[in-house]
Formats: sequence, structure tokens, C-alpha cells
Amino acid sequence: MKVIILAGGFGTRLSELTGLVPKPMIEIGRKPILWHIMQIYSTFGHRDFHLACGYKQELIKDYFLNYRLLNSDFSINLGTGSINTLQQVDIDWRVTMVDTGEESLTGERLRRMKSQIKNETFMLTYGDGLANIDIDALVSFHRSHGKVATVTAVRPPTRFGELEIRSEARVASFQEKPRLDGGWINGGFFVLEPTIFDYISGENIMFEREPLSSLAEEGELMAYFHNGFWQCMDTKRDHDQLERLWHGGAAPWLIPERKV
Repeated sequence: MKVIILAGGFGTRLSELTGLVPKPMIEIGRKPILWHIMQIYSTFGHRDFHLACGYKQELIKDYFLNYRLLNSDFSINLGTGSINTLQQVDIDWRVTMVDTGEESLTGERLRRMKSQIKNETFMLTYGDGLANIDIDALVSFHRSHGKVATVTAVRPPTRFGELEIRSEARVASFQEKPRLDGGWINGGFFVLEPTIFDYISGENIMFEREPLSSLAEEGELMAYFHNGFWQCMDTKRDHDQLERLWHGGAAPWLIPERKV
């Protein structure tokens, strides 16, 4: 299944770090958070990634263009320019990078990825959130209900889109970033049917506003409940916390490799 990652925002609340690199390229344990997100999906066998790029996209493109050399040992003959790889990284990801505009909002970024999806069910997430989510269970849940969209509902500190959820897991309403008291929120890690593009009207809208609100009103948005680890890297404090988890040897988003 294809995985779209929204990787084009400015990351204004992390301006002390994003002045030099785009937010998805901020490192945790010497790897961009984007790599960590992709590793989560790869562990479950989903390795066809489509990155919706924007701000400082050239740094994301350079990273993947040079990925093998950056992550391998090699010798180079400076006279001829020939390179002999001594040890290569073992990775089989397919990474497509699309310029979705520097100023685009999330709905517009997704709309510009439509040609990559065609008529397939696909996954979508943000380029700044980590979780020890069971992707197999998420996809199975989506397939079981037959609706247009599944959003992963999590319970982190309060500051994201609140979900009013009925007992049968149907999302009754969607509000972007209200004041909360520990309720379920939008944790990303969506599974979407291609008809999602019918809900993105206009040229530059927030995916988290009209599209998700309309889906909720029509009963087409379902919630997959994730009670495990989830952390968004929204501020410098969030980044420092993820770094502490990594260097403390307790990075819960690193799911053990699975046979797929």
C-alpha cells in the first residue's frame, strides 16, 4: 500500500531548528524524523513512499539521492572519481518526492498527490509524528468498516484536533485544535480511500478542517484507537524528549522487525 507523508510545512514552532532544515529532516539519533516514520511503515511491509514536499525540499531530495553513500562505507579515487562501496545499507524503499508548493496547506498538498494514488486505498501521515502503532491492525480495521477514511485516535497532551467519537468508533465531529481535557485527538496515521479527493474542494484548504469535518458529518470517518506510544515533534521540548528516549535506549516507536 502506498504511503503519503506530508513533508512540506515550515515548522514555525521549531524555528530554532527549521531555519536550516525542513522539519521532517530534524534528526533524532542522527537520523531524520522522516526516516523514523518511514521505518515504522517499512517494518509492516509498506515501502512505497510518496513525500509531499515544500519548504527546503531540496534537502529532502538530496538526502535520498545520496542515501546509499551517506549510509555506507566506501573508498573514492580522487584522481578518477570512481567509488568502491565497501558495505552497503540494506534497504528496499521506493521513495517518490513531489513538489506540492512551499505555501500549500495540508489539503492542497494531498490534492496534488492524487496522480500518485490513482484508484487505490492508501495511507497518509504527517512528517513529525512517531508511534508504536500496529499498522497491520490499522489497515484491517479500515477494511472492516467500509468507510472512506480512518484516523488514528490517540491521547497525548492537549493541543490537537479533537475527535467526538461514538461507541461504535464512528467519528461524530472533528474540530481542529480546540482546548481539551485529555480527550482523543487526531494522531495522523490515516488510511484513506481514493474518494477522499472528492472532499478536497478549492485550491488551498486545510485537510483537518472542511474535508475531515464533512467526512465526520456524513458518517464516513472512523477512528482506530491507539493506546500506545505517540509523540508529535511540534516544539523544541518535544524534540528534546524524543532525543532523550533515543539516547536512553528506550525509543518505543522502534518496532522489532517482522517477517512480511
